[in-house]
Amino acid sequence: MTIGKLAQAGGVGVETVRYYQRRGLLAEPERAGGYGGVRRYGDPDIRRLRFIRSAQAAGFTLNQIAELLDLDARNDRPRARELARARIEALEARIAELTEARNALRKLAHECGKGEEGPCPILTAFDS
Repeated sequence: MTIGKLAQAGGVGVETVRYYQRRGLLAEPERAGGYGGVRRYGDPDIRRLRFIRSAQAAGFTLNQIAELLDLDARNDRPRARELARARIEALEARIAELTEARNALRKLAHECGKGEEGPCPILTAFDS
């Protein structure tokens, strides 16, 4: 398949595929028929592209994804597990921050809804 079909199958744009190639995350196949030929991609390229996209959705950086791909090639499960655990910890910390922010905003919205005199608690909370 062409780079356009690969990009479409992976749910990304062609420039994203090229960017991943420049970063070393995706291989750049030889041109078919020499100079001016079209590069052809296959199912392994689709799987790798989808892996990259899924790992990004889980919050891994491209550097971490490169390491995960390398770990997969070496079957280094302990290090892959370590990276996953670190990512889980980061997600849990972010969830705690978001929960705290939600609770604070919920309280402000409740206070604002009381309709008491004076400035809205939501507006004054962001003023300090």
